[in-house]
Amino acid sequence: MASYSGFIRKSPTGRLRAFFAARGVEAPDGFNWDSQGPGTQLVQSIDALIGDLPALKQDRLKAELDHLASLANQNGMQSAEQICTGAGVDLEGFEGVQDVLLMLAIDHPETYERVAVHASFTRRTGGKSWSSFQFDDGGKSWALDDDAARAGFLQDAIAILDLPDHRKREADWYTSIRVHPITGEETEIVQATIYVQDRAESELAFDNDSGLQRQVVQRVAEVGLACDATNQILEICAKGGKKTRDQYAQSFAKHFAPQSAPPIEAPRRDVLLDRLRSTPDFDIEPADGIERVEISSLEFYATGGGFARFEKRGDDGNIYQFLGQKFGGMSPLSASGWKIIGTTMRIILAPQEGKRRKTLTVTLRTPNTTTVPNKTEKELQFVMNLLERWGLIASPRQDFDVIEAE
Repeated sequence: MASYSGFIRKSPTGRLRAFFAARGVEAPDGFNWDSQGPGTQLVQSIDALIGDLPALKQDRLKAELDHLASLANQNGMQSAEQICTGAGVDLEGFEGVQDVLLMLAIDHPETYERVAVHASFTRRTGGKSWSSFQFDDGGKSWALDDDAARAGFLQDAIAILDLPDHRKREADWYTSIRVHPITGEETEIVQATIYVQDRAESELAFDNDSGLQRQVVQRVAEVGLACDATNQILEICAKGGKKTRDQYAQSFAKHFAPQSAPPIEAPRRDVLLDRLRSTPDFDIEPADGIERVEISSLEFYATGGGFARFEKRGDDGNIYQFLGQKFGGMSPLSASGWKIIGTTMRIILAPQEGKRRKTLTVTLRTPNTTTVPNKTEKELQFVMNLLERWGLIASPRQDFDVIEAE
């Protein structure tokens, strides 16, 4: 757990003072809010100030400060930027993540809670409780604003969690803005956090009057969704294993994308495109059953702004020959200031007896998008193994589950 001492030392004193005032903590006359040196003196003074509060208020305030400290990192700041952009909260001119978090806790408590949830979702990305699904809707939009669809999905979540219908439930839908780390391109993400009254648990606790007592605590189960309608990708964060998240994805398709084929889980892997700057020599084994592999398009981003996409298919040369002939030494493959940010590959399989030749089309985009639309789980795994062998995606992250800091 992060220590709130470091958080206090790095916080602007004016904002820190406002936070304590908003929590009903009055500093005595002459209290020195100006930190000296590393801020140790201020931390000690605030500890003494908190120590004069009633016990329950002490615990609550320390818990909130610990929670703020756990979010005061790059992940927390990125989450604040994405959520605040979607909520219309301007972060220009603030003095770092501590300043931003304190402001949100004071003035925008709902946005602050969403930032905390988003940071937790981001930490879990790629872990045991997270899955990403690729849809192929044929260009048809998702019904994300449909109240009936939202209500139906929430009801399905109760059933998937295997909880009685009378359990309390609440869904918080909101918008965040995801920014591409290279291009700065913004993508609107519709997010939802579903809170459901989970099964109660019994535990020991100290009662103020009677000492140690057993009490019943009502737990809350959470399911998180991040919906990228532009790229037709759904991310789900929920406990229960892959089969459970498959059920959520199927329910999402039923209510929000009924015209879609069943979605395919697409593990998030870092995309490595630098080796495509020259004609790649793909390592193909006889057992792969591959006739040839073709890079049919390349997408570039120019330092300072600007995009370019080139596509070349057919038997009269490949995309590398095309760019060389058209641009020579000024080709974005060789000229400085250009980064490859995306590609489309066509893996042409050798025809099998009695069947037509089959092509698997794969799209890769930095930093970590890999799509194999409308393919089976078997074909997806086949493609992922090839991409890893060819050095186009990073090795999978180790399986882990996140222990929440808060």
